[in-house]
Amino acid sequence: MSEKPRNSRIIQAAQARSGDKAPRPGRTTGLGRIIIAVYGVLALSATVRALYQIFFRDFSEAPLAYLLSLLAGLVYILATFTLSSAKPGAWKLSLFAVSFELLGVLVVGLLSFVLPDHFGHDSVWSYFGKGYGYIPLLLPLIGLWWLFRNRNERHV
Repeated sequence: MSEKPRNSRIIQAAQARSGDKAPRPGRTTGLGRIIIAVYGVLALSATVRALYQIFFRDFSEAPLAYLLSLLAGLVYILATFTLSSAKPGAWKLSLFAVSFELLGVLVVGLLSFVLPDHFGHDSVWSYFGKGYGYIPLLLPLIGLWWLFRNRNERHV
């Protein structure tokens, strides 16, 4: 019994020396779980939608939009798995996936207004994610905030 308080005092002293007030929870707790779940839902919906459009609709109707939807789905899959991983390098890969997603939704969103004839049909990122309730626009902003808020040596 006397061993436990001594160990906790040692841990607290080490944390005080390192400048940490208290250990922070990981990226996969609390709000992180919700972010990962939303990414998972988008990964599933965007990928299934794209595969359906590519294989069961006339691909020549809107190849750019269908391929962009597939790309979005693959990016969401990557983001889902890397955000939920504590493996070395997962934080950097998450940062890449979420940043790529933000760039994609901004570029495709803008182009869908400027050059609507090039798309044929909407993609996941068209009109900044309008068809998905603008979640594709908001999610990478929240994801980047969450990544930088939870960046520490365990995840980098």
